[in-house]
Amino acid sequence: HGYDFDTTMLRIGSMNMLLHGVENPDIRYKDSLSESDEDNSELYTLILANPPFAGSLDFESASKDLLKIVKTKKTELLFGALFIRMLKLGGRAAVIVPDGVLFGSSNAHKVLRKILVEEQKLDAVISMPSGVFKPYAGVSTAILFFTKTNSGGTEDVWFYDMQADGFSLDDKRTAQPEKDDLPDIKERWSNLDQEYDRERTDQSFFVPKSEIAENDYDLSINRYKEVEYEEVKYDPPKVILARLGELEEEIVKGREELEGMLG
Repeated sequence: HGYDFDTTMLRIGSMNMLLHGVENPDIRYKDSLSESDEDNSELYTLILANPPFAGSLDFESASKDLLKIVKTKKTELLFGALFIRMLKLGGRAAVIVPDGVLFGSSNAHKVLRKILVEEQKLDAVISMPSGVFKPYAGVSTAILFFTKTNSGGTEDVWFYDMQADGFSLDDKRTAQPEKDDLPDIKERWSNLDQEYDRERTDQSFFVPKSEIAENDYDLSINRYKEVEYEEVKYDPPKVILARLGELEEEIVKGREELEGMLG
């Protein structure tokens, strides 16, 4: 049964790729994190990925090369290390990760973030609302954009606080084209030079590498975003009391008029 299921999934994957215009999809059945997949090093110039979240892998079955980078059982961290290994120098990646990767306090979390910031070039962090994967999952996620350099290069990291993706954020995911940040993200990503004038209270802004390093390589946008509170101004108490007096007089006058009408 396992073989039949696996081959069926491969066929479904191939059909999906064909329907999206990829005429010769190369889809293989294998464990990407296992020791046997080490022939995948430095093969790709571009990786777009949405790896499994919250998985746990035995140390025995995980690639020793990956464990040298991040010693952890967490699949989201191991996949991060895998993508770095799979990229050619100068290759780029856009990877969806659960929010825990951005601010997790374990040693493995910190090591992976430090590698992305100090050894590679972290380009951007796009924070997404928690409903984008409903009805399957409600976890909050983000997209990490990075370039493999093996020699650093991170200067300023672009953060974007995405609020909507064109669909309702409940289980129904109803189309809401009027609520869609994706066109704005695409436009701003194409014109990053204009983002340096943005404030921390804006929906997108740059954060210097030095500040990220000072914050234990925390990549959560909430660490750097500033909320602008509008000061509510109230009239002086005497003015409010005078207004209340006028209202009371109007009420008394209105009641007297009603009584007169009723005889």
